[in-house]
Amino acid sequence: MRNKGISALACAALITGAAVFGGAAPAAARATAATGETGAASGEAGAKAKAPGAKADQSDTADAVRERLEKIPGMKVVSVAEKEGHPLYTLTYVQPVDHRKPGGATFTQRATLWHKSTDKPTVLYTSGYTLPGGTASLTKLIDANQVSVEHRYFGQSRPSGAAGDDWSKLTVQQEAADEHRLTRALRTIEKGKWLGTGASKGGMTATYHERFYPDDLDAVVAFVAPNDANNRDDSGYERFFETVGTKECRDALNAVQREMLVRRATLLPKFEADAKANGDTFEETLGTTDRAYEFAVLDQVWNFWQSGTAADCPTVPDAKKATDDQLYGWSKEHGLSVYRDEDLGTNGSGPYYRQAATQLGWADLKFKHLKGVRHYPDLYQPNSVLPAAMRGTYGNRTVADVDRWVKSRGERMMFVYGQNDPWSAERFTPSRRDSYRYVVPGANHGASIAKLPEAERTKAVATIKRWANVK
Repeated sequence: MRNKGISALACAALITGAAVFGGAAPAAARATAATGETGAASGEAGAKAKAPGAKADQSDTADAVRERLEKIPGMKVVSVAEKEGHPLYTLTYVQPVDHRKPGGATFTQRATLWHKSTDKPTVLYTSGYTLPGGTASLTKLIDANQVSVEHRYFGQSRPSGAAGDDWSKLTVQQEAADEHRLTRALRTIEKGKWLGTGASKGGMTATYHERFYPDDLDAVVAFVAPNDANNRDDSGYERFFETVGTKECRDALNAVQREMLVRRATLLPKFEADAKANGDTFEETLGTTDRAYEFAVLDQVWNFWQSGTAADCPTVPDAKKATDDQLYGWSKEHGLSVYRDEDLGTNGSGPYYRQAATQLGWADLKFKHLKGVRHYPDLYQPNSVLPAAMRGTYGNRTVADVDRWVKSRGERMMFVYGQNDPWSAERFTPSRRDSYRYVVPGANHGASIAKLPEAERTKAVATIKRWANVK
């Protein structure tokens, strides 16, 4: 599971600061790493600004757009700021808790609109977690308006009262319906092409939106989006860890991971001392420091490759020769992700793990090299890091359906993956309907279009600009 630290469940974490676990987002691993989604894009911005002295369109002024936003039923303009000379509207939008029962309970979903011009393209940007800040690389590339949206049940976009404790409404379909309503509402203002984007769990969310509402967006560009279409088959992840980097690096990492468990008696007290100093607790989720320690160790190698590169391999210590302090100190800086109660509940990365446990799936790695030194064989799964009230039962019908649809019917979809990113080990396969997949050589979970070889980068940029109808 990766989270702030970096792990399998940490995919989501890299982008939001939460960890991700085997395809999702463990507590410490993947959460805060910057991904290619928000990185600088290659190529010049598309549409040009109006020439100096050109008469402004009075229907496109900041006040006029605000007035139109406030006329949308359920929409509230919370504040207006200026970003790079253009208005940035902070919004809330009333959504049904259950789109199958639109007359029932509601909640307010947070969003922002960075408006440049109604005739420019618009990028719908989601992190798959809390409200994303900053500017998406796609927005920079095509000089677009940007709508950023917070995922339901994350951050402040959570129902209140009993509805907020009903985790059955945190589903792929319900979030897609949220974004569908928001998109249709804002398309009454932003008239250009609309492109969806996101990285990691954000890329997954954009893909799910496209599958269930294919008429909303004109194209989707998803970065490092995991696709665990068959949660029972983790052979893709197993192959990744058997082939990534060099054999010398893989062996060294596996040896360190094993030694961390072999020396549990002397290293666990260091972990406990850190936990006490940081105020970390584990009673509500993993239960004990011993279980939390083992879970953190299980995430190490995943997190190393998620956020690091082959250039970090020379730093791996000799597992047998390293002292306890050297072994523990290196591990803390290279993938030892701590899953603590404070980060895993309702207001942390808990909603991600809930989704992993019920729909998104996770990498249930075999860890053959750890035989005989694990205390908890069934520990490495998302329900282990969730409070009891948030745990759920897995079903893969939805993600399997999305996988088939993307392969056969998806149109104008682009997927960008990292060669050395464990989250990219199980990928979406695009159809032949003007859809593409690129793999960035040597890249981790921060893979971006800018890091592609020149010929592929040029082709990808040209495709996106064609989709956005900009030069």
